[in-house]
Amino acid sequence: MKVLACNSNRPLAEAISAYLNIELTRASIRRFSDMEVFVEILENVRGEDVFVVQSTSYPANDNLMELLVTLDALRRGSARRITAVIPYFGYARQDRKTGPRTPISAKLVANLITRPAPTAS
Repeated sequence: MKVLACNSNRPLAEAISAYLNIELTRASIRRFSDMEVFVEILENVRGEDVFVVQSTSYPANDNLMELLVTLDALRRGSARRITAVIPYFGYARQDRKTGPRTPISAKLVANLITRPAPTAS
């Protein structure tokens, strides 16, 4: 089992790993000059259960993108099971259709988190 901390809630991830008496998974999560997210997992996660700690609090879109890119990196690293621990889910208020032509953003974000990105052919 591994615990990986993204940038939105590192103290919580550190507390969880300390409680479990395991080291945080080494990863580099940084930004390019245009603020695009780059994630590199710095240790083997093949066949592991990985828990990713990341809130989608302010700035919600930046933190969400960081989570999505991290999840993709773990999938590509062949983690057996990936669990997103999201203490604050930034789109939870948009959980139903409030009128015609309005999105259900909570469902959209949940689908982005749970479904792997399509592969290029």
